[in-house]
Amino acid sequence: MKAAPVMQALTAIGLNQALIHTGQHYDAVMSGQLFNQLGLQHPDINLNVGSATHAKQTAAVMIGLEAYLLENRPSLLLVYGDVNSTAAAALVAAKLQIPVGHVEAGLRSQDRSMPEEINRIITDCLSTLLFTPSADADANLLREGAASEAIHRVGNVMIDSLVRCAPLADASRIFTDLAISAADPYILVTLHRPSSVDDVVLLQALLGSLSELAKSVNVVFPVHPRTGARIISNALNVGKVNLIEPVGYLEFLALERDARLVITDSGGVQEETTFFGVPCLTVRDNTERPVTISHGTNQLIGRDPERLLAAATASLNAVSKPKQRPDLWDGHAAERIAAVVGSSLR
Repeated sequence: MKAAPVMQALTAIGLNQALIHTGQHYDAVMSGQLFNQLGLQHPDINLNVGSATHAKQTAAVMIGLEAYLLENRPSLLLVYGDVNSTAAAALVAAKLQIPVGHVEAGLRSQDRSMPEEINRIITDCLSTLLFTPSADADANLLREGAASEAIHRVGNVMIDSLVRCAPLADASRIFTDLAISAADPYILVTLHRPSSVDDVVLLQALLGSLSELAKSVNVVFPVHPRTGARIISNALNVGKVNLIEPVGYLEFLALERDARLVITDSGGVQEETTFFGVPCLTVRDNTERPVTISHGTNQLIGRDPERLLAAATASLNAVSKPKQRPDLWDGHAAERIAAVVGSSLR
């Protein structure tokens, strides 16, 4: 979702590109279908690293990517977000003296127990071009010693994809498939982070709160493979929660846009609900996207099942109030990135 609009914008200004898929995300729906729905070219190479420990996954990306970069020597490597692939790619490129541009730079949760936080810090430290989505990200980078001339606040490229694809979501069959109407009240749930799902006692308690909510409102839960494996292997009770298979990007946007409430531990979902104006409860103790709280519809509730139930009940009964979208979340972030990249390569 982050790469697609940037690649389109770079093509528009005449730059040649190659797309490297590390294979860190490999589920057929969660990865393969995205290329078609986003209009994204198929990868020039797929490293097929798959799932493994953090060290093994990072090492596999580095080994596969180094061979490609040595052979092709690009003028710039763009990396996105905060996954293991992001940090691994930045490290390989930096050691080969290939400039790195980080899209979604500067986000910080201030929690180094999160693997993503370590990835963000490493990537930003090694990047030549730092593309930030918000003012707090700029401040984080400056506080850590980044050069001001390397920081470019461009807005949020996730919103670029959302703006382009939201009209296409109207044609989604997801509501027909689920036998519900977009007008029917429902809660949309996503949980996938290790801090949410690897603790079986906590996961069962969270499912208990969702089950309680499901007694009075439809709770739709597209289950991430990681989460599904925990539920099945531990025979967890889900009550009346409507567990469904992972859905495509367009289908998820449709569900997200029309939900009465979204419950999540995902960073991207915090951003998308802010744009849509849909109330969001984030089941985490911190967030690297504070602008979704200060400007958006997000509420941080921690990993507390009782608080989740109380906050969800209150949200369902509350009158929604219009919120202000963050500055530069306007669907044109990729164009601003392309302008900076084009200038840097001249």
